[in-house]
Amino acid sequence: MKRSIILLAVLVVAVALLIACAAPTPATVVQTKVVEQTKVVEATRIVQQTQVVEKVVTATPPPTAAPKRGGTLIAARAADATGIDPHKQTAFASFRMLELIYDPLFAFDKDLKIVPNLAESWKFSDDAKTLTVTLRKNVKFHSGNPMTSEDVKFTFDRIADEKTGAAARSTFAGIDKITTPDANTVVFALKAPNAAILAALTNPNSAIIDKKAVTGGADPAKVDVGTGAFMIDKWDPDRTFTMKANKDFWLPGQPRLDAIEWRTIPDEASILAGLRAKTLDWAYINDPRVAIRAGAGGSTLAISRAPALAYHVLQLNAKRPAFTDLKVRQAISCAIDRQEVLDTASLGEGEVVSPATPPYYRANFNDLFCYKKDEAKAKQLLTEAGKATGLKFKIMAATGEPPTAVAEAQNIQAQLKKIGIETEIETLELGVYVDRWLKADFDAVVALNGGNPDPDVMFYRYWHSTGNLNLVAAYSHPDIDKLLDQGRAIADPEKRKPIYNDIQKKLTEAVPWVWLYVGYEYRVGQPYVKGFTPLPNGSLIYLREAWLDK
Repeated sequence: MKRSIILLAVLVVAVALLIACAAPTPATVVQTKVVEQTKVVEATRIVQQTQVVEKVVTATPPPTAAPKRGGTLIAARAADATGIDPHKQTAFASFRMLELIYDPLFAFDKDLKIVPNLAESWKFSDDAKTLTVTLRKNVKFHSGNPMTSEDVKFTFDRIADEKTGAAARSTFAGIDKITTPDANTVVFALKAPNAAILAALTNPNSAIIDKKAVTGGADPAKVDVGTGAFMIDKWDPDRTFTMKANKDFWLPGQPRLDAIEWRTIPDEASILAGLRAKTLDWAYINDPRVAIRAGAGGSTLAISRAPALAYHVLQLNAKRPAFTDLKVRQAISCAIDRQEVLDTASLGEGEVVSPATPPYYRANFNDLFCYKKDEAKAKQLLTEAGKATGLKFKIMAATGEPPTAVAEAQNIQAQLKKIGIETEIETLELGVYVDRWLKADFDAVVALNGGNPDPDVMFYRYWHSTGNLNLVAAYSHPDIDKLLDQGRAIADPEKRKPIYNDIQKKLTEAVPWVWLYVGYEYRVGQPYVKGFTPLPNGSLIYLREAWLDK
């Protein structure tokens, strides 16, 4: 149990720093200084911090005394889900739907601390190589079948099966064996201590599915086999996705809504128009330009704005001829002013970031290769590589996720032209983009990748040679493998931090990607939509608590 307490300390420190490091907001934000003492249960250490907590002022009236039940929330987003099998999806648009339909064993609470979800409790052995999870009783799948430990084992056996093509397969490769002593107990025997496994178990890619339904012929790519707060009612791809409340949901009194009708509206300016016309109740907005306009001109819309962990990045495919030479990749990194990309594409709404986005694990820019633009060095590197002229490649970008992608690509294109590199921007519909991205079928790509309070969850699947997204990363190195294995096995945040600093130094020097910036998560709605809490990881899980005050 000691090690699990230490692991929670990692997230306590990370989340505290996430709040402290948040970027300043527009004029609609007031700042309040709060002195908060956080105890970290490790030896007798106490961390004393002064935090700046941002409070967004909106026109939302005070809530009524008690939440109301019922009603349908009419919500909008710019991109539809690319699929409904929770173990295979990687697009944010899919995650935002699946986390309402499926449940993993654990979740992040509103302070990004790990809390039980389908699990009731957990305990690590003294050597941290055995994780025992006690499940909640009386949980039912949407089929009506009871959830037991056999469903959990079936889920992780499916994830581990290479034929499944699960997005989190390498994340759970450290599980040696799963046993089920009784219907409500699952024991994970680990090959080595894994400080990140609880954080990994919060992800929709680890959602528990209905063994009886799937073995009986139900295909998770076609039907809902979850336990979540909402059930799929009907899905008209790229138009509407309707969810109805799960009346047997395991949290008493939730969900409070009867249904959510999601409308896919590719143009976020049109979403804002719908909100202003009150034909929409609520929306999640990705484009900071639209979010800023939403609060302008005496608007009565309620706007939430949370610092994001997801990061904007220019991925270079080091296996393509244009990028096999390290000096070429380094030249590109030196030529790009990251702040200019942020200012141009996102109107400065965010901050330049190192590869690790959790504030506690962020590396000092002075320790990272070419984090300050240096055109002279970029040109010198191209000359040394014999590419002073004639270098050309394509930059792939999705239309809609993120909505800033094309603007980012255009600014990068303009900056690279100054050192003699010619680029062509290839824009694709999201589903086609994701398919090409997963196959690493690109020269370079502008992407928005998911962040996590634990850096192992962010790094291992991309940068370890066994990672199931290493094909997409297109780069690995034995030294990075070794460091990732070390970081995963250590629970103490102070001992983990220098390991992830070294990983970030090696990655930015090798330049398989050019990390750019993090932005904000925006949610905009009518004042009568109450109860929703946004999270920095973008999760919509707390729509299960939302209600309509009308």
